[in-house]
Amino acid sequence: MSQALSDAVDSVLNHLASESVLATPGREEGRVPVYSLLAELDTLCADWPEVLVPVRAVTAEIERLLNDAVPFDPPSIKALQSLVEWVPEAVEARSAHRPLPAWLLGEVKPVAAAEAPVQQPKSAEPEEALLVLDLDQSRDLLQEFHAEAKEHLESIEAAGLKLEQSPADREAVNSLFRSFHTIKGNSGFLGLVPMQRVAHEVESLLDLVRTDKLVINGSIVTAILRSRDALAVLNQQVGAALEHGRTPDKVVPVCELIANVQLLATGANLAAPLAPVQADAPREEPEAKASSKATGQTVRVNTEKLDSLMDVVGELVIVQSQLSETARRFGESVPSLAGHVGLLGRLTKELQYNAMSLRMIAIQPTFQKMERLVRDLARECGKKAVLFTAGGDTELDRSMVEEIADPLVHMVRNALDHGLEGPEDRIAAGKPEVGTVSLRASHQGGKVVIEMRDDGRGLNRDKILAKAKQKGLVAQDAQPAPDEILNMIFLPGFSTAEKVTAVSGRGVGMDVVRRNIERLRGEIEITSEMGKGTVFKVKLPLTMAIIDGLVVRVGLQRFVLPTTSVLRAVCLATESIVPVQGCGEALDLAGGLVPLRSLDRLQPTGSKPRTDRAGIGVIIESSGKSCAILVDEMVGKQEVVIKNLGSYLQGCTSVTGATILGDGTIALILDPGALLQAA
Repeated sequence: MSQALSDAVDSVLNHLASESVLATPGREEGRVPVYSLLAELDTLCADWPEVLVPVRAVTAEIERLLNDAVPFDPPSIKALQSLVEWVPEAVEARSAHRPLPAWLLGEVKPVAAAEAPVQQPKSAEPEEALLVLDLDQSRDLLQEFHAEAKEHLESIEAAGLKLEQSPADREAVNSLFRSFHTIKGNSGFLGLVPMQRVAHEVESLLDLVRTDKLVINGSIVTAILRSRDALAVLNQQVGAALEHGRTPDKVVPVCELIANVQLLATGANLAAPLAPVQADAPREEPEAKASSKATGQTVRVNTEKLDSLMDVVGELVIVQSQLSETARRFGESVPSLAGHVGLLGRLTKELQYNAMSLRMIAIQPTFQKMERLVRDLARECGKKAVLFTAGGDTELDRSMVEEIADPLVHMVRNALDHGLEGPEDRIAAGKPEVGTVSLRASHQGGKVVIEMRDDGRGLNRDKILAKAKQKGLVAQDAQPAPDEILNMIFLPGFSTAEKVTAVSGRGVGMDVVRRNIERLRGEIEITSEMGKGTVFKVKLPLTMAIIDGLVVRVGLQRFVLPTTSVLRAVCLATESIVPVQGCGEALDLAGGLVPLRSLDRLQPTGSKPRTDRAGIGVIIESSGKSCAILVDEMVGKQEVVIKNLGSYLQGCTSVTGATILGDGTIALILDPGALLQAA
């Protein structure tokens, strides 16, 4: 035994010795720490079978206490203390090449994992139990458990879906086992009985798979994923209790789930072993990194603290902008002022960048949820489908990741229900019977682009236009361009489904998708080819907190337009503005007409409306459409901090927020999408 290994064993034994002294018959405290230390000792002694026998014997004794939810008893304490006394003697004997001493508890007969009997389902299940939390004594531990459990549940879902694709993947099985084992131990320590029961039963099932006593099949994977969902609901109860300070009052049923897992553990309900789902294209993975970086240490931080930090940084950006304005006015009288303000600006920029990076998270967990959605929906719709993902390590603001999840769900549901054909239709069309849906994320030009592609039947423009006319969404004599026809699927109430299903068909979904994406100051584009499939491309800003804006003046009021939506600015002449019957005014640009919009109605009360039409036209674009905004002056480009005005301007759809400019005045931030819709 190497010195490092010997030191590690000594450390574990010292901790076990302390726990064995504190262990008292009739008390539950210490069972989980002892169980964890024994598991660590088991790992350290993996190549020493003579020691593994008594270690696993005592582990089985402690596990019995945890499974039956009973406190320490004299036999378990005696076994633990004997192990603490015996292992050092065994280590010393091995080092001196002497026979190992006799195991102090000869009557204890250990059961190795490979020899464990197949569990039989219990004859009667206990009643459903309410999740009981001790918020007063264990709040900090529960917060740590809640955050860690979320990570394990994400890992479980990913490993479960991977196992369904590759049933022989041992690492996926081991990952599942570790996650359920950790949740079982931690929930047992905190007295979260329903979570401990579910995790324990699935762990036992996975142990049979690990020891080749069960073969992975669809029923087992489904049970694992259903167990993960139940644990997720229970963990949500923990999170809600921590947030609101109230213990759960609703029972999450788990007995039927546990009974099903126990039945699977007996070998019943076994289907044929799963074959990996084959598709023409290989699974796309993020590109490997020509140099390796050491894994950095991480620390969990409450999101409220990050939000507070970002607010303070935002205020600092405003103050720095005000100081820059002051330096511009009075810099000549104080020569060093400009230099100091410039240095402050650079430091503020760096601090702002670092603060924003703290809020950035990878989109991979969201993609992972879509994998589960594709699996479940494909089964529900009677189709075969597989999801490919790429760019999961692409990062964007945490709030953006949360907000984009629902639109992606709607798009994936539509792809499965409307886009992909059934197996027979795909074969008849010369396609593989397994349809593919792909999600890809990347950074392009300061934006995050999320692309969803399917290889289904594509969008039928004739059918879309006919349906839109039938529903009265467009005029009967309208002859829109092909791209405009595709965008009709975003109209409220639009659906081409022949019947309403549990998945879609009510005309609610794609209009919500577009509205939510535009609320994030993003845009969505569609391309489609009949028989080949459809591509949705979503473009989003990196963050919702700070934007680059073009400051313009209209009368007494200043407005901010996101620079990502500004195409150009032109000087207007009265003769270039033409009236359009029933549509207001338009700007004649090189023979093409662009709708012209005035911001008079957003002026402060008492302002004089414009009577002339000379000035500057700022051409903005969103979702493939453009219009001109009539302004008096282009003040300049500036990075602005978005301030939410709450219900104050709730009825004004053209405004998304406000900001404080360098001179201390307030400017409204305009929504290009809403302006275009009004135009």
